Amino acid sequence: MPRTKQSRGECKFCGREMTKGGLTRHFPKCTKYQKTIEEANKKAGKKHKIYHLLISDTWQKDFWLHLEMTGSAELEDLDNYLRAIWLECCGHLSQFSIGGWRGDEIPMDTPVNRVFDKGIELIHIYDFGTSSETLTKVIGERQGKPLTKQPIFLMARNQLPEVACMECDQNASWLCMECVSEHDKPGLLCDRHVKKHPHDDYGEPVPLYNSPRVGMCGYDGPAEPPY
Repeated sequence: MPRTKQSRGECKFCGREMTKGGLTRHFPKCTKYQKTIEEANKKAGKKHKIYHLLISDTWQKDFWLHLEMTGSAELEDLDNYLRAIWLECCGHLSQFSIGGWRGDEIPMDTPVNRVFDKGIELIHIYDFGTSSETLTKVIGERQGKPLTKQPIFLMARNQLPEVACMECDQNASWLCMECVSEHDKPGLLCDRHVKKHPHDDYGEPVPLYNSPRVGMCGYDGPAEPPY
């Protein structure tokens, strides 16, 4: 789907809104993030190696996540998170690898501290028919206490990218798959034009969720983090 401008997201700590690259540079300097880490480190419990991950869809770069992940967690935890926030539709198989389709698959029960290192890149493939591919980059790490009892903490995610209705210049919030598949049109519709849209051979137009899997297989949202 065509985008009108680069997507932006909000820092969960200070609320500043930036692009994914801007947030990459922002987090090491964010005083509220550093304060949150200091408060977490005062609590009882074991210290861990904690990784800062930047995850983006391989083909639709406006969909991205900044995450912290505890090193003792397993790749399966990240797989479950990606399924919940972006991917899950029909219980398809998935895998992590270094090198993509032709790379060596990494078992899901592998602790991430045996795989992750700063600069490493993993490819995650969900569904080997109508596949979704995401790229995980390790862009930082720290030693300390996690910010949550869960294995993953969401630091920022892209806002739903703005796209224009194909019938007018208003923001689109619906997608007609018949237009895309049979008529070589964007299929993007605003709330007004979706009401009288004639195509329903592929079912009614589907909502645009904040996920790169919209319009693929049986995906129907909700594109929300699991915790």
